Amino acid sequence: MQAPVKNTVLSVALPVPLRQLFDYLPAENEHAPRAGQRVVVPFGRRKLVGVIVKISNRSDMPLERLASVAEYPDGEQGVLTTETLDLLEWCWRYYKHAPGEVVFNALPPLLRKPGGSIPPLPVQYSLTPAGERRLQEPPGRIKAQMRLLEHLVHGPATEPQLRAVSPSWKNSLAKTIEQQWVSCRTQEPASLDATPGPALLEEQRQAVEAISTSLGSFHCHLLDGITGSGKTEVYLKVLEQVLEKGGQALLLVPEIGLTPQLLERFKKRLGFEPVVTHSGLSEGQRLQAWTLAGSGLARLVIGTRSALFLPIPDLQMIILDEEHDASFKQQDGFRYSSRDVAVKRAASLGVPVVLGTATPSLETFSNAASKRYSWHRLRQRATGALEPRWRVLDLIQQNMTGGISSTAMEAIAGTLDKGEQALIFLNRRGYAPVILCHECGWHAICQSCDANMTWHRASRRLLCHHCDNGVRVPVMCPDCGADALQGAGEGTEQLEQLLARTFPEVPLLRFDRDTVRRKGEFDRLSQQVKDGEPCLLVGTQMLAKGHHFPRVTLVVIVNLDQALYSADFRALERMGQLMVQVAGRAGRDQLPGEVILQTHYPQHASLLSLLSSGYEAFAAEICADRQAACLPPFSYQALLRSDAIKKDDVLDFLKQAKRCFPNGKTSVYGPFPAMMERRSGRTRWYLLAQAAERPALHRQLDEWVLNIQKLPSARKVRWVVDVDPQDY
Repeated sequence: MQAPVKNTVLSVALPVPLRQLFDYLPAENEHAPRAGQRVVVPFGRRKLVGVIVKISNRSDMPLERLASVAEYPDGEQGVLTTETLDLLEWCWRYYKHAPGEVVFNALPPLLRKPGGSIPPLPVQYSLTPAGERRLQEPPGRIKAQMRLLEHLVHGPATEPQLRAVSPSWKNSLAKTIEQQWVSCRTQEPASLDATPGPALLEEQRQAVEAISTSLGSFHCHLLDGITGSGKTEVYLKVLEQVLEKGGQALLLVPEIGLTPQLLERFKKRLGFEPVVTHSGLSEGQRLQAWTLAGSGLARLVIGTRSALFLPIPDLQMIILDEEHDASFKQQDGFRYSSRDVAVKRAASLGVPVVLGTATPSLETFSNAASKRYSWHRLRQRATGALEPRWRVLDLIQQNMTGGISSTAMEAIAGTLDKGEQALIFLNRRGYAPVILCHECGWHAICQSCDANMTWHRASRRLLCHHCDNGVRVPVMCPDCGADALQGAGEGTEQLEQLLARTFPEVPLLRFDRDTVRRKGEFDRLSQQVKDGEPCLLVGTQMLAKGHHFPRVTLVVIVNLDQALYSADFRALERMGQLMVQVAGRAGRDQLPGEVILQTHYPQHASLLSLLSSGYEAFAAEICADRQAACLPPFSYQALLRSDAIKKDDVLDFLKQAKRCFPNGKTSVYGPFPAMMERRSGRTRWYLLAQAAERPALHRQLDEWVLNIQKLPSARKVRWVVDVDPQDY
């Protein structure tokens, strides 16, 4: 053991909502501590797990008043590398968040707890020459052991792979090792065994060449490809080059639902199984993925937002698929943008980052247009299929049944008659968005939110989709007692019932949060679609994201009109992205596709621009409008969000916070109510800070946060600074 250096002070990040690090002294008679190690320390009456962030010989507190570390649970091992710590420090400074919560966001859940420990490196098992000879003999009474030996003939196997061979695999494995038929050693990185992909189109070839040229240096690439243009094939071609050189790569996807199909495709092409991590896995599985990434055994990691902070020692490339997706921005707690942090991490490492999408976010679009990013356009579908044809239906001139026009219903029938598949899209689950009394006008309102309760007819429940409160549907009107309760508007559940009655012989698959809660249900439904039999798909935006359904030739977009006149300045951008993404499910193979858009506003200027000139022209027009209005991405914003049970507490706090905003180039507006002022029983208001220059905004935010922390009213509310906000 090495005694700690005299006067050593450890700055420790703790999982508490305080914007500071905490100083401790090293434990006596222990090894010399280093940054990135976990420690157990006293904190008030509790003991907490923390992470050493910095080591120095000074503290703002007298050294004799500092407590000592109680324990180093991992010995001399660290859980965070210097590179990861630097990235996390940038994050807490940029996003103005509590350092401990940022640091612990980068750890798998089991390592955030006192009892969690770093697991040993995984091992693999191989057949020995003695085992090969034993296989030539009759099995006798050791059939279970022989099954393991037969499995290992095909090459080394890991414990999860052997578990699938025999229920008694542990006992059988122990006996085969005892007989020296099987050897055990630390698992080796998977070897690349790539199979050739399809021939690249010229646009794809140029993109691959440009991205490959930037390997080994920082460069940001926008891979802007229409749906079905083969962006994934570009990823694969470049990843082959990274992996051939022994490097590691990270691919981020916005939704867990996209992971299985990507995993299967990458496994088939690259010859090994990528490591996957997301919140849907068990805590043990997430810890295993963290271990594989940090040890270098994971050649390719595919994951959702939090995978960005994995320790990956030889990271050579970062890819964000569907970079525009709102899921890449964390909307509570530590409110970071995965896209922006990925660009920062790539810049720090000196490696390229690829942002792939058919509908770039306006921030990315602006960076590409100003040539800060390289812009690679893919405008041909890789299968040779044409883009789908648009048909706009003016709902004022249509006969409607349950939200679907007679013209759209005829098109659905025609599609099914041809043995093809149709997708009906409505981004609203439940039976109806509101239930009301046709006698007195009563309608069901959530008691905790400024929102109507959605009628879920199948479960006979009224549910709030914002706070998840639920009550049984009343039989009679609670106000007047009339038997006159009816739904107003449509949801996916109502569309499902309408279409099932209209086409009783056709399988109908509903994709929304209510139907795919069970593990594996989404994959099961997706596979049924891919099998190609005629069927109807009804669903929300989970159907819009990257799925390849070759037999879908018709998409009906039931209604997106609410976005055309929303108070949120981002609503038009998101509507355009959603329309293009949903439309991209049609006609992806050799069969021609058609998209029917139902709207009350067929002459809306932005809608006409999108349909006649495509997403790039649509985005350019919105960018011009944003620039004229001095809105992002041509200005920089931060919200001071505040909520409390009492509205007066929120307003008092925000008025005081506004008064203590430091002088400078940044302007502060408000207080304003959130678009949904009351949610989960709490009143929500905010202040908006906006500046023409990012550095000016951040200088004033840093001083502002210090001032806010001193306000007595700050203790009566919950508040957070949201830098680069995406919703209001």
